[in-house]
Amino acid sequence: MKPLFWIPLAAALAAPYAASSETPRTLTVGYYDFPPAIYSDAQGRPSGPLVDLTRRVLAHAGFQAQFRGMPSARLYGALQSGTVDLWPGAPGKPELHADTLEGRETLTHISLNLYHRPDTPPPSIPGSLRKRGVITIGGYNYLPQVNRMLHDPQLQILLHRTATHRSALEMLKHRRADYLLDYQAPVNQAMKQLGMEALPHVELHKVAIRFIVSRHAKDSQTVVDSLDRAYAEMAAAGEDLSLPE
Repeated sequence: MKPLFWIPLAAALAAPYAASSETPRTLTVGYYDFPPAIYSDAQGRPSGPLVDLTRRVLAHAGFQAQFRGMPSARLYGALQSGTVDLWPGAPGKPELHADTLEGRETLTHISLNLYHRPDTPPPSIPGSLRKRGVITIGGYNYLPQVNRMLHDPQLQILLHRTATHRSALEMLKHRRADYLLDYQAPVNQAMKQLGMEALPHVELHKVAIRFIVSRHAKDSQTVVDSLDRAYAEMAAAGEDLSLPE
């Protein structure tokens, strides 16, 4: 009878080891360049504090992250098809509503500002934009209310698109347009790189950053709930989850 006694005991001792040796599920995390929060470095590797925070929260939730950088239009398409599982980004995108689940926890906020030169009076929104030139960054998709304003036929805003934040600041400096519509964090970084003084601006919106999970990901509701729970547990434990706004 002794061998029969040892069989269940050995199985019980082995079970925790087998469970702990399981490889965590990998989630594909999509992003587009939004320096300094999240971007691809010179070697094409994901970098920035939002990358680090995402890794930490996923690890706490029992996942590992595989990052994929891509233009915003491709990222939205990948979330819609399920080839990307997760995006740490802005909720409320109408084109993503049917295909994504939005987390409850807010990772940080980003400010969308309207910048102007020091010799230009502070604008009154939207009246001051009528028939004025506004610089925007190609590939960025703004909030629906902002897009409606930019394309309002009554305002007749002249849009000037450029590829980078640095070129946008140069355009504003050299009077290629009257205003620059851009997010505060990348503008601050670009101004430092150019050695420019801070520009006056009006804050249009403060945008939350949350985990956006594709509905086409396996167990998508479980994934988004797990990430929210992990973030809340880490915050309750006193971990530093702060990100630059």
